[in-house]
Amino acid sequence: MAQEKSAVPYHQIRALYDDDSITVYQAYNAKIADEAVKQQTLKVPGWSSERMTWIKPSWSWMMNQSRVLAIRMSHSSFETILLKSSLSNSSQEKQPVRVQWDPERTPSTKNKLPYRSIQIGIGRSVAETWAQDMILSIEDVTEKAQKMHEDVEAGMSEDELAEKYIEERVYEIKDEELRKIIRLDSLEDHETES
Repeated sequence: MAQEKSAVPYHQIRALYDDDSITVYQAYNAKIADEAVKQQTLKVPGWSSERMTWIKPSWSWMMNQSRVLAIRMSHSSFETILLKSSLSNSSQEKQPVRVQWDPERTPSTKNKLPYRSIQIGIGRSVAETWAQDMILSIEDVTEKAQKMHEDVEAGMSEDELAEKYIEERVYEIKDEELRKIIRLDSLEDHETES
């Protein structure tokens, strides 16, 4: 299936990161969010490793959530998790981590873009280690999400929203095995059945 021409690759990881870490986002209820920030761990009352927990590097997806946490982890931890993944829509053997390539949206989330952003589901066999050993820091960024929502409602343009709120840039993965596992270079979402 031919894809619409775009300067952006169909699958691309865009994230807020520096030399030491990458930031992913999660939404939680107030009780878990407060304790997670206070204790700087997700291993708090109410959090469970028994169900899949989804993380997203894409900020725009978090705007309408009640509480939003920015979770920093090392590059090696991020890529270690991805090495344990399989695509959600894959016919291959399922791994403890799931990867979905969801349609990216403009900063207001009102319009879909012709390329995809990664969403990562961490299964219970990995979630405990992730929560306990792989998180460097947790920050409550709910206020930023609320301000962005207010600016969207006030009619701020997509370009202005992007300039004010979107700090992501392309996150390069050089490991060829990992690129293949997450289908980073794929031009479509569904694998061809052999």
